[in-house]
Amino acid sequence: MLRAIDQFFLDKEEPVKSYLLAMRQLLLQFDPHITEEWKYSMPFYYYKGRMFCYLWVHKKYKQPYLGIVEGGRIEHPSLILEKRARMKILLFDMDKDVPVKTVHTILKKARQFYT
Repeated sequence: MLRAIDQFFLDKEEPVKSYLLAMRQLLLQFDPHITEEWKYSMPFYYYKGRMFCYLWVHKKYKQPYLGIVEGGRIEHPSLILEKRARMKILLFDMDKDVPVKTVHTILKKARQFYT
């Protein structure tokens, strides 16, 4: 029996599935203090036990994105505020490779709020 979090990734169609799985690996390898949890029916990533970020698919654009919990406190041209007060998202273009450098830059900025 698969865990709900694993089923989440398997239920996605390509290329969304591969993109989300690549992001999952990137997040888990970024810092040893990041852990993966199933919260709010989505993959959530915690940093030292506190909600840090999550992966989801944008309903309107059908594109995967990384939601940053403290995104509202981060200035970065790739982050989008939308209608959230606290969080910002990093929307991914599936026609391009995962922007690893951009993701790392944003995660480093976000991590500052957890020390």
